[in-house]
Amino acid sequence: MGLKVGQLIPQFVLHDQDGKLFNSKEIVGKKPFVIFFYPKDYTPGCTLEVCSFRDSYEEFTELGALVVGISSDSESTHRRFASKYRLPFKLLADKHKKVRRLFKVESKLFNLLPGRETYLVSKEGVILMVFNSFNASQHMKKALNALKKLKLK
Repeated sequence: MGLKVGQLIPQFVLHDQDGKLFNSKEIVGKKPFVIFFYPKDYTPGCTLEVCSFRDSYEEFTELGALVVGISSDSESTHRRFASKYRLPFKLLADKHKKVRRLFKVESKLFNLLPGRETYLVSKEGVILMVFNSFNASQHMKKALNALKKLKLK
C-alpha cells in the first residue's frame, strides 16, 4: 500500500519536462499541491487523466494549489506530451521509479503496469487525501473535491 493520510511526503528531486529541477522541499511551506502518478504518456487512460487536470487547472490554481504529474517517461517525452496537449503544469520524469518507490505506489496487473495514484498534500507537506484507482477519469475529481473541502474549513 502507498503512503497514508496524515503522513508527511518524502522529499524528492526530479527533472521536469523542460529539464529544470523540481525539489519538493521548495513547495512545502508555500502552498498545497496535488501529485498524481500515472503509468505512461500518450496512452488513452493517461491522456484522459492529464487532460482532465488541464481542463480544471484554473480551479486548482484559484484554490491556491500546484498540480504535478509524475511518470517514468523521459523529460523529452514529457516535453512533447505537454506541448501536444497544452499542459499548464509540470510533468516530472521519474525514469528510475525512485519517487514512485518513496511513495510506495504499487504496480498493477502482475507488476506489468505502473500504478495510478493521486495525493493531495497540505501546505505543510502532510498527505490529506490518497486516491488509488486505475479509473483515470476519477483522479482529478477526487483531488479537486478534497481541495474544495479543505478550503471550506
